[in-house]
Formats: sequence, structure tokens, C-alpha cells
Amino acid sequence: MRSAASKTLMAHCMKSFRIKTHRLESSYQQPHFFILNKGLNSGKPLNNACPNCFVCLTDSQEDREFLFWLCFGLWRSKSFHYLLKGSVIPFVTIDEIRKMIRESSTKASCKAQAFQKAIQALQLLDTNEQKIKVTLKMIDTARQAIFYDLMKEAGAG
Repeated sequence: MRSAASKTLMAHCMKSFRIKTHRLESSYQQPHFFILNKGLNSGKPLNNACPNCFVCLTDSQEDREFLFWLCFGLWRSKSFHYLLKGSVIPFVTIDEIRKMIRESSTKASCKAQAFQKAIQALQLLDTNEQKIKVTLKMIDTARQAIFYDLMKEAGAG
């Protein structure tokens, strides 16, 4: 049985969440996000559902953001890789995901300031990565257009 001080510490440090297997026909009213559970990107948090994912349900939007970025950091640092099972299509189990998030959440909550700083850095890097991807897509489109025009002028296209 836990002491009152232990319960207070656990309530302060732990975020409330539930993880369950997502069903395609399900919709959720409370704050939530999805976690990919198959393939080499297992553990990746997603805003939109896909066929092979878990759903993480939280009590508040603040907890959702905290847990989403915690999962993002764990995924980026390849923390889920050692949990992968299977030889053809690797996957992670729901119990292992729960345990990893619970342990990491406790550590991160108790080091809130450092965690918040790391999350801000991750968000900034993610935003910059998205901008670079858009720029690369535009460069690729420009290359195609230049070559298309060249071939059209030469009568080959």
C-alpha cells in the first residue's frame, strides 16, 4: 500500500492516459492521438488514425500535448526499436508501449523544465523539417517543369 506522500508524488508526476487498440470505426471525444504499432516506425505518434495503430486517450489537452511530444521524442531517439518483435513485419505490443510511456512520463514530469525545453527544441526542428520538405518538393517540381519545357521545345514530349 502506498503512503500519502507517495500518492501525492505519483499524482503530480504522472499524466493520466489510457492506450487501447484503435478500431477504424471508432471516434473519440476526449483528447487523443494515435501511435503507430507496426513497421520500423513503430511508436511514432500521429494526429490521424491509420490501420495499424493504438489510440492514446487523455483527460486534458495539456496531457495530450505532453504525451504526444514525449512519444515523438522517444520515437525520434529510437527508444521503441529495442521493443520491436517479429521478423517479417516488426511490431510493438500495447503493454510495452504503455510501460515505456508510463516510465518516461514519470521521469519527464519530474524534470518538467528540462523536458519543456527539449520539447520546444523538437517542435522547432519539426517545423523546420516540414518547411524544408516543402522547399524540396517545390525544387523537384521546378526540375520537372524545366525538363518538360526542354523536351516540349525539342518536340520529344
